[in-house]
Amino acid sequence: MTLDHTLVGATSEPVEKTWDSKDVMLYALGLGAGADDPLRELEFTTENTAGVELKVLPTYAVLAAQARGGRKFGDFDPAKLVHAEQGFELHAPLPVDGRVSVTSTITGMYDKGKGALVTTEATAADAETGKALVTSRSGVFIVGEGGFGGDRGPSDTWAAPDGEPDHVVRYQTRPDQALIYRLSGDRNPLHADPEFAARGGFPRPILHGLCTYGFTGRALLHALCGSDPERFDSMYGRFSRPVLPGDELVVSIWRDGDGSALFRTATGDGTVVIDKGRATFH
Repeated sequence: MTLDHTLVGATSEPVEKTWDSKDVMLYALGLGAGADDPLRELEFTTENTAGVELKVLPTYAVLAAQARGGRKFGDFDPAKLVHAEQGFELHAPLPVDGRVSVTSTITGMYDKGKGALVTTEATAADAETGKALVTSRSGVFIVGEGGFGGDRGPSDTWAAPDGEPDHVVRYQTRPDQALIYRLSGDRNPLHADPEFAARGGFPRPILHGLCTYGFTGRALLHALCGSDPERFDSMYGRFSRPVLPGDELVVSIWRDGDGSALFRTATGDGTVVIDKGRATFH
């Protein structure tokens, strides 16, 4: 089992992807919108509430830029793959009903010793106009595929500010959170099958990294953008530890000048699960 290093630089053929109101509402529910109070965040969870216009949570951009089935990186045990980092940039607000053309490029395969980091960049463009809606950049860590003598990849100088966060947002995930979130498309058995999760070294199925990422995006949206998705520009973070369904998530946010912020997400016991977070807004 090995990675196919010749794929670095390869760009996929365009793949069309569509979504509608049901998809974006189910996504919002998978991120806990309305869980504490069903009458809050109705602009993301309902399409027929008087005086409320349905909107799309910004982090849905990552799903909009994902081709169904994903990219193939080589031959390895899929239980050894975990999401390592994720970022995206919105070039325009996401429509409730969308049809995009998605292309992705494998941008690097980095040697991390015990494993390999594979990075990709994807673009989702409006299928009719060709206008770019989303640029998404992600990385996956594949245990056991390192040690090939390659570049370790770029370093990051991010550091948490010394002062207290400007905002702290707490969300309680549900014990069945992964079972809800997987209905938005990621049916990886790592998040539902105990035997598969054990192969990956986990005591039980873990929460999707992008679910934790989406909870974090909700916190950023409400704390920094006045809950208005049109003010949300970009977001990046590294997944540092797994989250179990039912864990509390605590998002610490530091404003970093005009229109930018740093953030970090931890579980209730202080374990950092998303690190080196950056967001921009207007």
